[in-house]
Amino acid sequence: MEINIDIINKLSDLAKLNFSENEKVNLEKDMNQIISFFEKMNEVNTENIEPLIFMTDEENILRSDEPKSVISHQEALLNAPAKDSDYFKVPKFLDK
Repeated sequence: MEINIDIINKLSDLAKLNFSENEKVNLEKDMNQIISFFEKMNEVNTENIEPLIFMTDEENILRSDEPKSVISHQEALLNAPAKDSDYFKVPKFLDK
C-alpha cells in the first residue's frame, strides 16, 4: 500500500484536521515509512509461534475484598455544603 497526498487529504478531512502543504508532504513520508516497517515485519517467519496473550507468566495477586467502615455516616455529612438530616442535598439538574 502506498500513501499519497489524496489519502492524506481524505484522512485529514475525516479527522477534521487542517495541514499545510509542507505538513502533508511530511505526513506522506512518515506514513510510508510506517507502512514499509510493517511490510518488513511480514517477512518474519512466525510459523509454529503461538500468539502472545500475556507479557509474563505471572498472575495478578490481589488482596481480598473485605468491607470495612472507613468513615461514619455523620463524618461524611460534616463537610457537605447542604444536607437534610441523613442525606446530601444537591441542586436539581434534570427537567421533566
